[in-house]
Amino acid sequence: MLEVPPLDIKKITQVGSLYPTYNLSPKAPDASGMSSTAVQLAAKMHLGINFGNTMESPVEGEWQNSKLTESYVKFVKQMGFNTVRIPCNWNWTHLSDPGKVEIDKVWLNRVKEVVGWCVANDMYVMLNTHGDNGWLENNVSAAKQEEINARLKALWEQIATTMRDFDEHLIFAGTNEPAVENAEQMAILNSYHETFIKAVRATGGRNSYRVLVVQGPTTDPTKTFTLMNTMPKDEIPNKLMVEVHDYTPATFTILTEGDVSWGKMAYYWGKGNHSTIEPERNATYGGEDVIDTEFKNIKQKFVDKGIPVMLGEYAAWRRNAINNPNYLPKDLAMHNKSVNDWTYYVTKQAKANGILPFYWEIGFMLDRANNVVKDQPMLDAIIAGSK
Repeated sequence: MLEVPPLDIKKITQVGSLYPTYNLSPKAPDASGMSSTAVQLAAKMHLGINFGNTMESPVEGEWQNSKLTESYVKFVKQMGFNTVRIPCNWNWTHLSDPGKVEIDKVWLNRVKEVVGWCVANDMYVMLNTHGDNGWLENNVSAAKQEEINARLKALWEQIATTMRDFDEHLIFAGTNEPAVENAEQMAILNSYHETFIKAVRATGGRNSYRVLVVQGPTTDPTKTFTLMNTMPKDEIPNKLMVEVHDYTPATFTILTEGDVSWGKMAYYWGKGNHSTIEPERNATYGGEDVIDTEFKNIKQKFVDKGIPVMLGEYAAWRRNAINNPNYLPKDLAMHNKSVNDWTYYVTKQAKANGILPFYWEIGFMLDRANNVVKDQPMLDAIIAGSK
C-alpha cells in the first residue's frame, strides 16, 4: 500500500480572481482507491486510443455523426485497448455563462456519464481540456498569463469537483497542445500547469491524490526534450505524467489536402517503402532514425527518472478514394504498406521506450455507430506494435 502524506487543503493558494471560485464544496483528502504512483498506474495502462473528434467538437458527435455509447466503450475494450483519452470541449461551446466561465451542468454530467462507462468497464481514462478554439493553446504569453490562469482555474474547479469521486482509473490532463517555442513561454506554460494542479488538488477527496498529466511545449517530443527542464510543482509526490504527441513526419502523416509552403505531401514512408512510380512523394525526412531519437530522448529525460510519458496522439492518414479523392497515391499498395508500417513502428518504439501510445482515432479505423472495424490492417498494426 502506497504511503500518502496528509494534505491540508487550506494551504493551497490559487491565482487569479477574474472569475468566481467554483471550489464551493472541498472535501477532506481521500486516498481510497488512489494508491498507485504515476509509474505504477502507467504500468497498468497497456494500450490507449482517443475518442477523437467527438466530445471536443462544438456539439458532441457532429464531426463524427455519432455520439459515444457504452456499447462502443465495450467494443473498444474488446479490440485490445484498456485506456482511452477523451479530448473534451469546455470553454468553446459549453459555457452556460461565458462571463463567469461557468460550465453547463448538463454537459458536465454528460462527460461524467461517458467517464463512468469507461471506469465501469475497467478502462483507464485521460480527460483533458482540449483545443477549445485555441483559448489557451494560442495564448502562452505574458500578456495573457493572468487571464488564462484565472480561466483555467475556474474550469478545472468545476471539472474536478464533478469527477471527484472516481478512483484512480480517471486521470486529468490540463491542456492539449500549448504552443511554446522558447524558455520564456515554457515558464509561462509551467504556471498554467501549476494552476491546473492546484485547482484539482484544492477540491479534495480523491482529487487530492489523483494522477495528473502535464503537456510538453507544443507536445512536440523534440521541444519537450529541449525546453521542459523542470516539472511543475505538486504537493503530492510521484503523481505527475508528461504528455507528448508525434506526427513525424507531418508531410506524411497529416498533410493531406495539397502541398504547402513548408512541405510537399508524402505518400510513402519507411525503409523499403519508397516508390519508384511516384518518387516525388517519398518522405525525405522523419524516417525511423528520427522517431528513434525522439523517443530515446524522451525516455532519457523523463521515463528513466520515474516520470511516465503518454504519447497522447499519433496517427498517419490513409489516402484513398473515400478520405482523399483529390489526392490519390499512384502506387496505392506501397502507400498502404507505408501507413501500416509507420503505425506499427511508432507503436512499437513508444512501448519499447516506456511511453504509452494513444492512437488518434476519429472514425477512419472504427465505425462508432455500428461498432465494427473499418480498417483492419490499421488495427492489426497497432495491436502488433503494442506486443
